[in-house]
Amino acid sequence: MITNQPYRCGYVALIGRPNVGKSTLLNHLLGQKISITSRKPQTTRHQILGIKTTPEAQIIYVDTPGLHGQAKRAMNRYMNRAASSALEGVDVVLFVVEALQWTEDDELVLERIRQSGAPIILVVNKVDKLEDKATLLPFLQTLSGKFTFGDVIPVSALKGDNLAQLETLIRAHLGETSPQYPEDQVTDRSVRFMAAEIIREKLMRRLGQELPYDLTVEIEQFKEEKGLTRINALIWVDRTNQKAIVIGKKGERLKAVGQEARKDIEKLLDGKVYLELWVKVKAGWSDDERALHSLGYHNDFE
Repeated sequence: MITNQPYRCGYVALIGRPNVGKSTLLNHLLGQKISITSRKPQTTRHQILGIKTTPEAQIIYVDTPGLHGQAKRAMNRYMNRAASSALEGVDVVLFVVEALQWTEDDELVLERIRQSGAPIILVVNKVDKLEDKATLLPFLQTLSGKFTFGDVIPVSALKGDNLAQLETLIRAHLGETSPQYPEDQVTDRSVRFMAAEIIREKLMRRLGQELPYDLTVEIEQFKEEKGLTRINALIWVDRTNQKAIVIGKKGERLKAVGQEARKDIEKLLDGKVYLELWVKVKAGWSDDERALHSLGYHNDFE
């Protein structure tokens, strides 16, 4: 496609409290899965770049953990730092909120992004869940009274509603410059990282409310052989009783997680995968800065 418009490129931070749908929004904007999702808050723990390249623009999205006020543990403080640092040097901020929901954490997020000085697009997500659409306008008016947003747009990330219009608004804020990444690159993260995240997603979805956030996944071996990738992954939990929960009766839960994760990793790698999962206990890892660092929670954004 030939266009007379100048090429645009820039960074876009997705910011919001936990569970407003930031990762789902990113995946649907990109047209492919980059960030893991679940119904549980605080599924996203890292900054993740999602890169969308078109003939008109390269939009570099920065997905972030949900900002939250109760940051008692080292893990929560890490996630808040990861989210806050994403505001530095971006061209525009997408402030994602849930339709008809406004909490103290939303207020906290607004205060943080207000200080960034970047243009802010208010993205009101999950409008597909509204039984009465007439309730949306008063909500939008209330939020517009809290801050002068550059734009306000209701969307459904899950259904894809209004996402094309959102991208048009985003492009208007980007500078006229050449792309920063190759056109076929969609993320800054390695396949090793993505494999660990896929396993963690399957765990969070399978475990429901049984296990809070005291688990993480570490790839111990990632070996590419002829026509096969061998992956050994360690699932770290905080307490001994959690190990039994993850493994499940006669090992059935861990087996199901492994099967689901393997299928998704095979799609990611476009090839056969042999996946082995082991569960180990590392007491207090989620509230230990050194343990977090050793498990891949680096402050590389600072």
